Amino acid sequence: MTSSYLRNPALLGILVAGGLAFGSSAMAAPEGLYSADELLDADVYTQADPDDEIGEVEDILLDNDMQVRAIVIDTGNLLDMGERQYVLEAGQFTVETQNGNDIENIEYRVMVDMSEEELTQQPEYTNDWWQNARQGAQEAWEQTKQGAASAWETTQEGASQALDRIGQALENVGERTQDAASE
Repeated sequence: MTSSYLRNPALLGILVAGGLAFGSSAMAAPEGLYSADELLDADVYTQADPDDEIGEVEDILLDNDMQVRAIVIDTGNLLDMGERQYVLEAGQFTVETQNGNDIENIEYRVMVDMSEEELTQQPEYTNDWWQNARQGAQEAWEQTKQGAASAWETTQEGASQALDRIGQALENVGERTQDAASE
């Protein structure tokens, strides 16, 4: 089940041009350019057992800035818990590139620095999670926007007060200079 927004060439170009910014701790050796299409369905492994596949990338979640916010790992029946999909935030995984010099043969391996048990403790990718995450992101955006507006208003008010004080000081200097000249 591939998301339709990743099939949009313009959006895919923005995503790839954005470098799939996984966060500063998410990539050991950045390649500079990544293919979202190739990342989808990439095999997922744990750092503790890099030869035992635990799932594959089902989806890539982007924020308003088109930066990678998280990936969704589909475990299928690999964890003996039935098919489950888990959300891993940027910084909880790394991406290793294989055959990076050949677009026809490029492959990615996603490495998770947690055990299979720890993976099952991550949020499940469900409609409830989606709705809560969207609401939380919208609230965070509104708070950021309000905080930025408030900071701008405070800056403007402070600058205005400073200019008023400077104007008053100049006026006082001017009055004293006139008084000194008339004496």
